[in-house]
Amino acid sequence: MEENKSGQSLSKEQLATLNSLLQGMKYGMITIIVQDGKIIQIDKTEKHRL
Repeated sequence: MEENKSGQSLSKEQLATLNSLLQGMKYGMITIIVQDGKIIQIDKTEKHRL
């Protein structure tokens, strides 16, 4: 687990999910939704430039 500045940590599964979402992504954004100090949702919006 990786500890962040607030003392909370991300699980290996959460880190693996973020890593897989970033693979091959050129343009876009990843939104992490936190509730009660825990990640409850991760959204990925990818843009394809023509």
